[in-house]
Amino acid sequence: MNIALDMMGGDFAPEELVKGVRDYTSENTAALISLIGDEQLLLPLLEQYKVPPASFKLIPSTEVIGMNEHPLKALKGKPNSSIAIGFHLLSIGKVDAFISAGNTGAMLIGSLYTIKPIEGILRPTIGTIVPMENGSQGFMLDVGANADCKAEHLNQFATLGSLYAQYIYGIENPRVGLINIGEEEGKGNVLAQTTYPLMKENKDINFVGNVEGRDVFLDKADVLVCEGFTGNVILKLAESIHGIMERQNIHTEYFDRFNFEEYGGTPVLGVNKPVIIGHGISRAKAYKNMLLLAQKMIETKLLEKMATAFKA
Repeated sequence: MNIALDMMGGDFAPEELVKGVRDYTSENTAALISLIGDEQLLLPLLEQYKVPPASFKLIPSTEVIGMNEHPLKALKGKPNSSIAIGFHLLSIGKVDAFISAGNTGAMLIGSLYTIKPIEGILRPTIGTIVPMENGSQGFMLDVGANADCKAEHLNQFATLGSLYAQYIYGIENPRVGLINIGEEEGKGNVLAQTTYPLMKENKDINFVGNVEGRDVFLDKADVLVCEGFTGNVILKLAESIHGIMERQNIHTEYFDRFNFEEYGGTPVLGVNKPVIIGHGISRAKAYKNMLLLAQKMIETKLLEKMATAFKA
């Protein structure tokens, strides 16, 4: 198993990434980590933090795609960037997964045009963990990749999210809910009204109906489906609440679970190989958890299972 990690992406690169690799490799020997980045910066840090040489392979890159660069232009214009090299290695089978906390747009475009969607997938999607009040966790998608959607897209997101919850979280027959402004069938805007019957007829999911905003964190469903506009608003609102709690020095077991570093990054679902996008402000703990997530996606053969589901 070989996992590629963009060492130049993120606000705290490369030091926090090196620390994350150290923490991962100190507990796991399942994967070789391909570190893509500036050798002159990385080698002293790898020695400083005592990362075992046998646990990684250094792949030099000479360019970096900045956070504010145009994603498509940057990928085309910087073939020697850490992100472009990572996608190339993944596309030719030299690595089994790719992780970056760099330019999100470049990561999405690379996933779409270099790795390509699974046959039958209309649009890939991204999702995130939702901490439930009772201690369990759900999965919400889309959270920003697709601001505008059609009913067919949401129906596919439901299937992808259900498979993810089953194989990554170990939830048997996960409950799937449609985020809406009311519980009754027929509620909501045109998108919600046209999506509901599709999800109701989808034999690949356990559809439990609509889930209102007040119930998102109350364990009404294991998988929560919405278009990326709504999902991103909910995600950013949750991050804001967690930030307020921290600044007010208020700590509870439940709200501490809103810390994104506990979960690492966001998987891109619907493409042929594992791609994980990290938050730009990720630190060591988040990178360690992204590596663990990539490992689990590979071990469970999640994307092969998704491809089989849509082929059927």
